[in-house]
Amino acid sequence: MLDIAEELHRWVEQGRDFAVATVVAVGGSAPRQPGAALAVDGEGTAIGSVSGGCVEGAVYELCQTALADGRTVVERFGYSDEDAFAVGLTCGGIIDILVTPVRGGVFPAALAAAVSGEPAALARIVSGPGDLLGRALLVRPDGSYEGALGGHPELDRTAAAEARALLDAGRTATVEIGEDGSRCGQPLTLLVESSVPAPRMIVFGAIDFASALVRVGRFLGYHVTVCDARPVFATKARFPEADEIVVAWPHRYLASTEVDARTVLCVLTHDAKFDVPLLQAALRLPVAYVGAMGSRRTHEDRNARLREVGVTELELARLRSPIGLDLGARTPEETALSIAAEIVADRRGGSGASLTGAHTPIHHDGPDGPLAGRIGSVA
Repeated sequence: MLDIAEELHRWVEQGRDFAVATVVAVGGSAPRQPGAALAVDGEGTAIGSVSGGCVEGAVYELCQTALADGRTVVERFGYSDEDAFAVGLTCGGIIDILVTPVRGGVFPAALAAAVSGEPAALARIVSGPGDLLGRALLVRPDGSYEGALGGHPELDRTAAAEARALLDAGRTATVEIGEDGSRCGQPLTLLVESSVPAPRMIVFGAIDFASALVRVGRFLGYHVTVCDARPVFATKARFPEADEIVVAWPHRYLASTEVDARTVLCVLTHDAKFDVPLLQAALRLPVAYVGAMGSRRTHEDRNARLREVGVTELELARLRSPIGLDLGARTPEETALSIAAEIVADRRGGSGASLTGAHTPIHHDGPDGPLAGRIGSVA
């Protein structure tokens, strides 16, 4: 639901009634991951998507029904060989959809947090006792929470702890809570949607390739920073779509800024005086991706220089260089696409190989993948 938070927050501010359908579990080759949502207001306006088009019509009707009767339901959609015209996923997957009317509670606060970039997690009961279905908690990074799940107070504390752990990792997933942990006589499942600030992409080197990469990075949802020591090149006029432009020596800026496990670092300077101290620091940070531009000859020379300053073979193994996937790219835009493709493949656990003729899954179970949903259980 938080994937369409900006539009839903606007609806809340306008006082519009609406219902939301949220993907809560997936199986097989399902097109959307847990947390993906479609919302319908009282006038029939729809935003978002739960399946890429396969079952949108049926889900739209479920939302209208929820608006009319105020009931929360879970509906399963899958592929039917017996009836080719049945409502289902033609890709062969299965998705479970939670449909609930949104009327107050913690939902407005959750949407406001997502829009403002404030870290928070929305935990909702998506299976279990019927009278608790759809109940929600809003959990903050310090473990405090708003709302109640409607069962035993210990359930709220257990749910808040699970949601906080996922929030710390910036993940959306489902958690199984056993009968003992739920204190309500039967097990239940929580969907925890984490709202965290956009991950960072830091592009070092204010060159024409960087301008194209900034645009692609923004398209992928990154907060993009361009850093270069040369003020004549690092300007807003040259990088109007960058979120931030920094004039500083790259390694000094990297030492002074905050990065995390989602941060990607793209080194496009291919100049030893910038690259070596920068990569020496970057390869020792707990970031998601470090890539460096340059020819194979530049790569070998740069690696030799990095070894001379004490970078280990294990650290060098983290470096993606020459940066990007082999797409035959030549233009800045094509090169940016190549780099972005490698970042996505690295993040999702993809091989980068063509899907034609392959027998590997289209959607991967990587740490951020759609099947990362069911992550564990609580007794």
